[in-house]
Amino acid sequence: MNKAKKIAVLVSGGGTNLQSLIDCQKNGMFGESAITLVIASKPGVYALERAKNAGIASAVLCRKDYADIAAYSAALVKALKDAEIDLVVLAGFLTIIDEQVYEAYPNAIINIHPALIPSFCGKGYYGLHVHEAALQKGVKVSGATVHFVTPECDAGPIILQKAVEVKQDDTPEALQQRIMEEVEWKILPEAVKLFCEDKLTVKDNKVYIGE
Repeated sequence: MNKAKKIAVLVSGGGTNLQSLIDCQKNGMFGESAITLVIASKPGVYALERAKNAGIASAVLCRKDYADIAAYSAALVKALKDAEIDLVVLAGFLTIIDEQVYEAYPNAIINIHPALIPSFCGKGYYGLHVHEAALQKGVKVSGATVHFVTPECDAGPIILQKAVEVKQDDTPEALQQRIMEEVEWKILPEAVKLFCEDKLTVKDNKVYIGE
């Protein structure tokens, strides 16, 4: 029997991916495991409202309250460790953190990126910028990737990917919405479920999914 995992979700905005995780949790997708903490990088974001509505504890860690990235990262690790967190999910978390966090949670931090890595990823590729770049390139498919987080931006081992068709009249906003609804809200909960079931193994920077 797998040990029930405590999950923290880190957010910076509206929290649509957080909501998909909360909904899946309510449906029993994660078994005994549960989101026990939501940390926002700024006050007043709607993701905090979602956490409150679901009865999940939340905290705000503002980057500007800390002298530098190291001090911020140390505070984040402390908050996660104090809450006995097993899995950290970055769901639109736009604040830079350093190796202290990765070292505290090796192969236990996952991120969702709105493109098929290694396309349209790395520094500067976030939010609508990703979809603008995809449309400028004229790609016929795009999608999203769930991956483990490592110090190098968007370069960690890939857990799950799913593609959607890019339509000829797509705007960045339309493509973003389709990828969220058809991909992100499905594969992020699925990756969390696999982690909670101890089915993910990382070897040579590749993720192997167990039966």
